[in-house]
Amino acid sequence: MKNKMPGGAICAVMTCLACALSVPAGRTDTVDPADPQIPAGLWARDNLVAWCAVPFDSRARAPEERALMLERLGFRSFAYDWREKDVPTFDREIEALRRHGVNLLAWWFPFDAGDPGARNTLELFRRHNAHPQLWVALPGKEVAMPSNAEGMSPDERHQLSIRLMRQSLPGNPQEQDLRVRRDGERISALVKLAAPYGCRVELYNHNGWFGMMDNEVAIIEYLKGTGVTGVGIVYNFSHARDELHDDTADFPAVWEKIRRHVVAVNITGTAMDGNLIYPSQGDRELEMMRTIQASGWKGPIGLIAEKGGDAEVTLRNYQVGLGWLAAELRQPGSGGARPFPALP
Repeated sequence: MKNKMPGGAICAVMTCLACALSVPAGRTDTVDPADPQIPAGLWARDNLVAWCAVPFDSRARAPEERALMLERLGFRSFAYDWREKDVPTFDREIEALRRHGVNLLAWWFPFDAGDPGARNTLELFRRHNAHPQLWVALPGKEVAMPSNAEGMSPDERHQLSIRLMRQSLPGNPQEQDLRVRRDGERISALVKLAAPYGCRVELYNHNGWFGMMDNEVAIIEYLKGTGVTGVGIVYNFSHARDELHDDTADFPAVWEKIRRHVVAVNITGTAMDGNLIYPSQGDRELEMMRTIQASGWKGPIGLIAEKGGDAEVTLRNYQVGLGWLAAELRQPGSGGARPFPALP
């Protein structure tokens, strides 16, 4: 995940401007559920999931503070992204979410099945009778950065990461088949480990080979051939395109291929330069949302605080941007002025 962010002061100013332009007082839904042209509740406030609100929050909120923030913003579901420092507060996180009526939808799960952390986390869920989805991405070892990367500039590290990911791509059909089987077996082991705990494994398109939709679908088909079913895809607009691939070039075709597998969609603005931007600032998210809406797909919609700054400001701005896009889907021009300036 990339973390290129504006300052907190800029975010706060944009929030005030966006709220003044786009959000009527007291409004709680971005669409009218009675409208037969729009899937009931797809873009509605109560269908939204907060994501990446832990490691990218400049306020470094504790579990109780974070649950209060989510409640204030009207989020009914939360996907938990964590770092090693957060492990001691795992129990408190789940308890705080429950006190404030926030459903623990998903949990970042960066483990292989043999990692003690995997079973320890599943035992945590057992203690609390929780059954979140397990969002699984590319293993870190596949694109490990060299030790001298710490001395590089952010742009140099980004370019090095792209080179390493490009080098990790299979060079021929035989290598591709081997990669599908290898990652398929990795996911299969996680599915078997998690099943007794009532947790499902979902593939998270992050970066590199594992983040490309053809490859995630190939893994799911491989798993089905071995009798392992129920694995889905978490689709992220923020990773729809990069120097290795571009889902937005023909998103209707991509969506048709993955729609039946997708369990959640995380929406951001779309841009090619790798910067995280608010929904409504990018060039493709409106058309991508139109494709998803027209397909009849129904599932949770994630909003991401990975942009940085105060997570409450960032998530609120994402809500504003999504509200504008949903209004434009319903009737072009009905959203009023664009809440944030479009990127050039």
